[in-house]
Amino acid sequence: MNLISRIWKREWPLHLMLIPGLMFVIVFSYIPMAGIVMAFQKYIPTRGLFGSPFVGLRNFQYMFVYPDIGRIFFNTIYIAVMKITAGLFVPITIAILLNEMSKQWIKRTFQTLVYLPHFMSWVLLSGILIDVLSPSTGVLNQLLGLLGIDPIYFLGNNRWFPYVMVVSDVWKEFGYGTIVYLAALTSINPSLYEAAEIDGAGRWKMTLNITIPGMMPIIVLMFTLNIGNVLNAGFDQIFNLYSPQVYESADIIDTFVYRMGIEQSQFGFATAVGLLKSIVSFIFISISYVFAYRFANYRIF
Repeated sequence: MNLISRIWKREWPLHLMLIPGLMFVIVFSYIPMAGIVMAFQKYIPTRGLFGSPFVGLRNFQYMFVYPDIGRIFFNTIYIAVMKITAGLFVPITIAILLNEMSKQWIKRTFQTLVYLPHFMSWVLLSGILIDVLSPSTGVLNQLLGLLGIDPIYFLGNNRWFPYVMVVSDVWKEFGYGTIVYLAALTSINPSLYEAAEIDGAGRWKMTLNITIPGMMPIIVLMFTLNIGNVLNAGFDQIFNLYSPQVYESADIIDTFVYRMGIEQSQFGFATAVGLLKSIVSFIFISISYVFAYRFANYRIF
């Protein structure tokens, strides 16, 4: 008891500091979870959660026979997997290239410039992309016109839209990922490069045999943690850039839930779809942390 008392006296200020964050999580994360009950109701706003009729699993049954539900899940996984893959490859490549630069001021300037888009919202960036990719006045289509290529409606073409989402997401976030991998590079023992240079190894051989293996633990960690995001294709980005013209290739689970719940007032059905997504995402996140602990020795507790 004396030990517990001493620990409490030493750490009670830290526990007090947790209270605001804990209250925020309770109010905005746990209390709203009561709305899950709408997935089992034909929710009527005027009757509320306790007055709306209970329909059991009917919303889930309707979800599995909904004509476009398969396409929506495919779009979500397809875009998310491409983002995860490109979001790993590009930052790793840029981090290795920056690590090879000898002039620090160029390295720091480039690192700062590519990091800036991370702080911009998709509301702002979507306006920039709409102007740049415009088929009539966009800079990119004007350059294509100089090469004799007809204008492409990137944001209104089902063929191009998913790739635009991936490229723009990588452009926005690869600066942050680059910093993570640059930090991993600092943990590599410089004497390994010196020994390799004495043995006659060039920069390419050093990269393949020292740099990449030295980064492998953090690469495995980031990959396994990203498994939990396989059903998160980026609502903010797609919602600000898509249109009915590209629903076939752009409609994902989150945008579908928004349209069903907010625009069409099918609250029970939308909640059922969102609940299923949350359950599957929780399973993926749990699996990813198991892999992260097994292959990268990463653990939360």
